[in-house]
Amino acid sequence: MTSQTSAPSEPAEPPAPPPVDYTPFTHLTVPNAPLYRQVTRAFLVAKERFAVHLRPEDVHAALDADTRPADIEAVVKALDSLVAWGNLRADPDHARVTAVEDFYRRRFIYQLTRAGEAAEAALGTYDEALGRRGELQAVALHDIVTQLRALLVIVAEDEPDPAKAYVALSVLTARFTDLADNARAFMGSLQRTIDLHDIEVEAFLAYKDRLIQYLERFIQDLITVGGRIALLIGELEQQGRVGPLLRLAAVREAADASPEDAEHAEAVAYERWAGRWSGLAQWFVSGEGRESQARLLRGRALGAIPQLLAVVRQLNERRAGRSDRSADFRTLARWFAEAPDDEARHRLWRVAFGLYSSRHLTVDGDTLTERTAAPEPASTPWGRSRPLRISPQLRRTGSYERRGKPRRVADRGEARRRLAEIAARQAGEVKEARERLATGGPVRLSRLGELDPIAFQLFLRLLGDALATWRPGMTTTAATSGDGSMEVRLTALDDGSMAEVRTPDGVFRGPDHLIDIVDLTAEIR
Repeated sequence: MTSQTSAPSEPAEPPAPPPVDYTPFTHLTVPNAPLYRQVTRAFLVAKERFAVHLRPEDVHAALDADTRPADIEAVVKALDSLVAWGNLRADPDHARVTAVEDFYRRRFIYQLTRAGEAAEAALGTYDEALGRRGELQAVALHDIVTQLRALLVIVAEDEPDPAKAYVALSVLTARFTDLADNARAFMGSLQRTIDLHDIEVEAFLAYKDRLIQYLERFIQDLITVGGRIALLIGELEQQGRVGPLLRLAAVREAADASPEDAEHAEAVAYERWAGRWSGLAQWFVSGEGRESQARLLRGRALGAIPQLLAVVRQLNERRAGRSDRSADFRTLARWFAEAPDDEARHRLWRVAFGLYSSRHLTVDGDTLTERTAAPEPASTPWGRSRPLRISPQLRRTGSYERRGKPRRVADRGEARRRLAEIAARQAGEVKEARERLATGGPVRLSRLGELDPIAFQLFLRLLGDALATWRPGMTTTAATSGDGSMEVRLTALDDGSMAEVRTPDGVFRGPDHLIDIVDLTAEIR
């Protein structure tokens, strides 16, 4: 008796994904599209009220009274079309059948299909994105600081809790995403506001004051809190602390995956979390040859303020009746049209634009000698002046240039090397100035000692940034330098003492304060 073994069968190919059907979006591009949109919205409102089926008269009553069709048959035709496109499903309506004649009469009740609900959800997202005006979320900056500090606490534990790490990273990602999206939308809407030309003057002037205050408050928070966020990100990235946190979040996210897909799901989740963290770090921390998005946003917001003021100036000039360039050109065109003859038009042209006939030509040496001996007045008309003897080469070629070997390319290597040395020396001087100004804790201004010119200039900029954030009633303020490399905290003293800072150029005097200067670049390194 012989046994036969059959060859192992090849694994079956996975079934092809079903084709995507976009027919439920047909009602957007056909005639009577507004009516179809109202009908589908009526079903969405009914679904929110837990009503599953609607009859034609219910839909007709739910439509807007101003645009509602007078005849219910138009609504019935719209419902039938939506059924054909897959947005709705029609079921026979037997609830109101009281006679045999009613049974054979065509009556339906309608409800949204899954495809119809998906189409309406997509359209709702589209309308929401287009209608978003955006906002500069200063509160989100403080929330990001809170979550970064929570991550520092979690990573300092002997065995970090995956659930806590996942929740903190999720909240951090959500707040950062909202901040970035809303900031992008706000700056786009702000640019459209600046570019408006036919805006109502009173409305824009009232809006301008609130907008400038809004921008100034956000810029102040972005400078102070943004530097703090960059510092916290640097602390987390030291000694490879971010990787284990992201790995914990990825493990937590892939915990519910099937056993055979667990490893792949964890790898995909880790890559996704690493991309999110990279985007967060690049948004707040500048790199070599790349400015952070926070700094670019601050520049855009600062640049928007003078642009708004320029629009206000133009509006004021328009209200005062001052003429602009287009009005001047229209007046000049009217003068040209009313001129009596061509001679008057030529005279008007010369007066308006200052474009006179050219009286300078490149001539040969004999002509120059003759003109030097007997100069021709500039007011002499061309027809009455002596002829100019022009060189045949100039008349034939229009140029005196002689063909020959091209000039040798200059070697700029030495100049580039000197520029690099100057840049390196200046960078070193600035670094030494930062190290000289770092106080290591609160000290009195009077104890800073003597400062060299570079350190004193940096000190004045830091002091100016701190005083710019000072408001009446405040006793303490903090600010970050424009490049995000230094942070200064200033506290007023009530003892009435004076401080002197000596420099080679003189003595800087003022009320004494407690000052704390931190070199952020040193802490990040």
